[in-house]
Amino acid sequence: MNAYSTRTSCHRWWPNQFRLLVSAMAYVLLDRLRAIALTGTELANAYVGTLRLKLLKVAAVIIRKKSRWVFQLAEQYPWQSLFRQATQRLLSG
Repeated sequence: MNAYSTRTSCHRWWPNQFRLLVSAMAYVLLDRLRAIALTGTELANAYVGTLRLKLLKVAAVIIRKKSRWVFQLAEQYPWQSLFRQATQRLLSG
């Protein structure tokens, strides 16, 4: 699965199971993001770790207004157009 599934740093069973569950859910969410929002793009066949690095680990300012959220990305963010395209696909469908 991924590196988190082999990490059993706690001596109790439940925390380890919870860590595995959260890790599996994150994997499935990123896999669905790839299938829905990144079809036909250069990251359509990328590994989940690559998606996490290039699309989620970004510096941004998030402003919440009454009924909408504003993401202000850095001007030098190299994946900005792909981030916008994926966001638009998620919002429209």
